[in-house]
This record gives sequence, structure tokens and C-alpha cells, in this order.
Amino acid sequence: MKSPWNILLVTPLFLLLPLRTSASPASDDSPSTRNPNGHTCLACVAVVSVIEQLAQVHNSTVETSMERLCSYLPEKLFLKTTCYLVIEMFGPDIIKLLSTDMNADVVCHTLKFCKQDPGQPLCHLYPLPKEAWKFTLEKARQIVKKSPALKYSRSSADICSLPFLAKICQKIKLAIKNSVPFKDVDSDKYSVFPTLRGYHWRGRDCNDSNKMAYPGRRPDNWDVHEDSNCNGIWGVDPKDGIPYEKKFCEGSQPRGIILLGDSAGAHFHISPEWITASQMSLKSFVNLPTALTNELNWPQISGATGFLDSISGIKEKSIYLRLRKRNHCNHRDYQNISRNGASSQNLDRFIESLSRDPLLDHPAIIIYAMIGNDVCNGKADPVPEMTTPKKLYSSVMKTLKYLNSHLPNGSHVILYGLPNGTFLWDNLHNRYYPLGQLNKDVTYAHFYSFLNCLQVSPCHSWMSSNKTLRNLTSERAKQLSNTLKNIATSQKFTNFDLFYADFDFQEVTEEWQKRGGEPWQLIEPVDGFHPNKVALLLLADRLWKKVELHWPQVLGKENPFNPQIEQVFGDQGGH
Repeated sequence: MKSPWNILLVTPLFLLLPLRTSASPASDDSPSTRNPNGHTCLACVAVVSVIEQLAQVHNSTVETSMERLCSYLPEKLFLKTTCYLVIEMFGPDIIKLLSTDMNADVVCHTLKFCKQDPGQPLCHLYPLPKEAWKFTLEKARQIVKKSPALKYSRSSADICSLPFLAKICQKIKLAIKNSVPFKDVDSDKYSVFPTLRGYHWRGRDCNDSNKMAYPGRRPDNWDVHEDSNCNGIWGVDPKDGIPYEKKFCEGSQPRGIILLGDSAGAHFHISPEWITASQMSLKSFVNLPTALTNELNWPQISGATGFLDSISGIKEKSIYLRLRKRNHCNHRDYQNISRNGASSQNLDRFIESLSRDPLLDHPAIIIYAMIGNDVCNGKADPVPEMTTPKKLYSSVMKTLKYLNSHLPNGSHVILYGLPNGTFLWDNLHNRYYPLGQLNKDVTYAHFYSFLNCLQVSPCHSWMSSNKTLRNLTSERAKQLSNTLKNIATSQKFTNFDLFYADFDFQEVTEEWQKRGGEPWQLIEPVDGFHPNKVALLLLADRLWKKVELHWPQVLGKENPFNPQIEQVFGDQGGH
């Protein structure tokens, strides 16, 4: 019989993790903040648009373009199979409608993936048809009125309702909700598997059958017999009988990096190739299964904890890689405790996934970076949902008290301020969105409006044509940053010292322009909201230099034995 893990690898997991353009509070646990109908509509419009544009790019029929799209998808997670099942069910209707020049909005409303509730505005991505909307929609419905596909429910099919998958689905959902690895034999919160909150998120476990062996702990008996802290340094030097861990790491002030963050810290990213017909090929979706099992995040190349070299083309490295370069005894000591939709108000739901023993582990550098969701949401009226300075103060103090009781003495905490998000509208609104580039018909202003109408925007208040609302949001962000600054300067804790750092996006933008770049190139092109990998690495570099200049004690000293560690242990087991 197959193990549960093998079953998982051939499960269409994306049905458990609905593709969302946002990583905002819309994806939070509270049912009241979700809008499944909005996300269903958005997904339909995106898929139909890609089908239509593939036909245009390759001068082919709609049927051929659907086949082409499915052929690009990998077999893993049943992605290809599921695609063929979907086009078998809805393909005939899509062909009929697109063949009569109906656009993606009309198709998705006709097939009931999108709907206009009474008294609510009509949500559409593309310019409205020349004929009246109601007339166009009725004409489209007549074309497919006898279609058997219209009988199917448009509510998200739940693969977890299948008896043989119910138990494993529950485990996956619980792992994601609690932000701990799905596969963790010894329950020490570290894993030998990369995704589903595995070592892409926190250092790789070097012994998943021993709960006392994990990254970041102080070595057990100087790791004479085995590597208890997973930094790849263990054993005894035969020349003098001194344990390598003692020789190379004692007094070197080892420390780890821990990020308490949101989707930006986790590096939320949807590849433009997944929705851009002119760029699509067999290679486009190679990383899709990995992305889906990481909740569409890429922590392995993030600015704080990324351990893989980014292919961004810039020289800057993540905070973790720089800490490791500074002291090789820090190898694998990173934790990305970030969640899509995280804010100061819901951090308490997953902060317990942080792994640090005050008595057994090395000190850590904690970066608290809730940079958006305290002022961002997708509600039609976003202002009442914003966190107030009073609420922020209360929740941050609660978080700091928790950290003080769970961190080793000698740790450091940096509170990161919020950005001024007016940058988004100012630099993107008149540019063409990926789905609009082929026919020059959809700008980011249109895209933002569509998301706001569906109430699935990651940040209605900044991704809006309403300048007053944008400025009001920036003012609230400034107030919250000042609250964080006041906490950092007025509060003292026994197990860590406390610092505040501004979110220097303006400075990063200026640096990027000096290199010949454009400001819009720093934002994720598909969601039009998150800082991309270049921006994240430039921000990490900015923060590192600030800490190095003003608070060098946070980083620890450089280890003079790094060359010897490389000579004896090579890549220290990699990651």
C-alpha cells in the first residue's frame, strides 16, 4: 500500500490551496473575510483569457489552445489530468462562446463562474461589449442554454470529501494553518522535505528521528559523535583530539535569523509565464507544483531567509546567506514564520510555530515585518478594517512578551516599519497588465478595479484610483510605524534588545534607478502589489547595512575559522 506521502504527491493539491491573486486577509482563517465567489470569478477570467490569447498567438483554434495549455502542465499533483477533465466539462461551451467573439468576462458570467448580485456593480476586467451588457449576456446564454455543464455547481469542488483522502487533507490543512512542517517524524518542527512548510521555510533537519537534533541548538557535547545542530560541523580533529564544533564555533557567537512576516516576507509570487500566452511553453510550469505546495510563496529565495542564490541578476544576498557567510557555524539556522494574510492582529494564531528553546538553543535575530495587512484588505470600505495605533500597540506588546519567554538570552528583535504604498498606483496604474499586454486592453488600473469590485484585492486602499483613500492609508501606515518606533525606544526586555527600522522602499527605488532600472520593475507583475525578488534583496541589503552601521552587535563577529570549516566540511551538507 502506498504511504500517505506518496498519495499526496499525486493529489491535486491546488484544490486545497485555491489560486489567489492576493495574499491578503482575504486568505485568512475567518470565514467572514473570504470571498470564494470572487476568487472563482477571477480564476475563470484568467484561464479563459489565456485560452483565448494562446489561440491568437499561435493562430490556432480555441480547442487547440485548450489542448496546448493542458499539455504545458506537469503530471505532478494531477495538474495535467485535472486540466483535461475541466476542458472536457466546460471546453465545448468555451469554444462556442469565444467563437462568437464573446470575451472572458462574458464567458465566465455565462457559465456562472462570475455573478452580479442584485444592487451590486458589474465586475469586469475587459472593456464592456459595444452592445448592452444584458443583451450580450442573454445572447451568450442562448448559445449554451442546453449545455449539461450548466448543471454543475460552481462552488469549489472539495477533493478532501473523498474518504481515502480525508485524513491526509486534514493533516495538510492543519500543517498550513499552524505553519509547521507536514512531514516531521520527530515533531521538532523541522523537516527533511522541502515544501509544505518544510526546509524551504526553516533549516533542514539532519536527523528526523531525533527530536533533540535540529538547526539552531547549542551543540550536545560539542557534537563529538553526531551533528546535533545540523550545521554540518561535528566529530573530532584527529590531529589534536579537539571537537571541531568546539574548535571552530566556541566563542564565535552563533545565531539564527527568524522572520515573523506576511506574504511579502514569504515572497509571494505568481509567475507571469503562467498567465502570459506569448511567453508560455513546456518550461513555464515546471515550478508550479513546488509553488502550490508552498502556498504560492518562495521563502527559499526570499530576502530574509532565502538560502538559494536568486536568479535575479543582482549581487545582493539574503540576510540568512550573509549571516552564514559571516559565520559558517550559523549554517541552516533560519526560520521563515510568515503567513499569507498575516498581520499584527492574527500573528498569535501561528507564532507558536516558532522553534527556539531559551535554555538549549543559540540566540536569534528576529525581524518583525508585518508590512501591509494592518492597513490592507479587500473590503468595499477598507478603512474600518485598518488596525489602529492602539490595537497595534496592544498586539505587538503581546508578541514581544511571548518572544521574551521563548527566546534565548542575548537575542535581538527588529521591528520593521510599514511602507508608503502610494508607490503602486503612481508607478503601475497606466501600464498594461500581463493579460492586457497582447491586445493593449487591460491596464493595472483596470485590474485593480476588477479586484476591488470582486472584493479580493490584496489592498483596496492603495490599489485604488481614489487618491484621498490612498493618502489616508499612507497616513495610517505612518502612524503604525511611529507606534512601532515608540515601542522600540521605550520598552525593555530581559532576553533581547529591541530596535526599529524604517521600510526604506524609497531609498531602494532610488538605488534601483541609479542602476538603470524603472520603479515598476520592483513590483510583482501578476498581483501588482508585492515587492518582487529584486526589491526584497535590495531591502535586505539596506537593512543589513543599517544594522552593521548602527547595531553591529546584532550580527555577531566574523568567524576567523570559516576557511578551515570550508576545508574540512565543504558545503556542510548543503541545505
